[in-house]
Amino acid sequence: MKRLLISCSVALSLLVVGAGAAQAEVKTRDKNQVKFEGMLGRMIGMFGGKAAREGIVSSSAVKGDRKATMDESTARIVDLKEEKVYELDLKKKTYTVTTFAELRQQLKEAQEKAQRDAEKAAKEQAGREKEKEPEKKEPEVEVEFDLKETGQKKSLAGYDAREVVATITVHEKGRTIEDRGGLIVTSDMWLGPEIPAMKELVDFELRYWKAIAPETAAISAEQLAAVIAMYPMVKQGMDRLNKEKVNMKGTPLATVTTFDAVKSPDQMAKESESSSGSGGGLSGMLARKMMKKDKEDKPRVTIFTSTAETLEIATTVPPADLEIPAGFKQQTK
Repeated sequence: MKRLLISCSVALSLLVVGAGAAQAEVKTRDKNQVKFEGMLGRMIGMFGGKAAREGIVSSSAVKGDRKATMDESTARIVDLKEEKVYELDLKKKTYTVTTFAELRQQLKEAQEKAQRDAEKAAKEQAGREKEKEPEKKEPEVEVEFDLKETGQKKSLAGYDAREVVATITVHEKGRTIEDRGGLIVTSDMWLGPEIPAMKELVDFELRYWKAIAPETAAISAEQLAAVIAMYPMVKQGMDRLNKEKVNMKGTPLATVTTFDAVKSPDQMAKESESSSGSGGGLSGMLARKMMKKDKEDKPRVTIFTSTAETLEIATTVPPADLEIPAGFKQQTK
């Protein structure tokens, strides 16, 4: 199943940016951030440092058989010809080397462990089901999918981009989300034109995965059919694309994905009752204040927001960007 999901991810990436090896060189500067709301978000903001508050800016460069990714403190260089991965600590000026053979062995061991854990969990679950009385069946859920072009446009990374918004709503089947609660996922995507050089990033990942895990590097028609059968939302999304005539061609330059929880009236009533507790003393007082800020009797609350944006795109890569800097020392693992 894990292999199938990886294959699907690679296939979907190709659908977005187009297939084919561009054999160009490209360098991008990107910004990524995950922002949690409520009490957890405030805790992360206090102790997570600048990266948690403002996001992480990184760069990716691809030329030929080499790819380098770098942020403020770490870097990673993948060499397909040498079949090696270099992990760099930019602050300590050290690096380690992992061969593709070692990666293949690590993947094999992880897959075998996952299979053993799954078999063990299945046996334990079967044992529990024999011992306990029949429980109340969990309610079925219904998934609604909406996709639309907003008509909004703006410039990103020097390119004209247009906005496409996808909304996924999950709630109890036969009941409204306002009545029984649920989850709303909104993905606000800004698509630029098809940028040929950007295909090299996807092509490199395909070549990398083909080298360390050949079974994940492609997806067959039978596998895609299996995915659609297991996850009807995929087919629903495709059907919606055709119905609304939404053009998904282009290069994603920015995506903001928001996860919102919608509370039912019963949930809100229970939370209102529990907010009066939380213990005594200074810790209890602080907890009550933070809980009060979190609740505010809102039926819809944001859990977290994930933001990814391409800040710059260049079509030339200086050789130094793909090399281990002078003065770095290799460390044994």
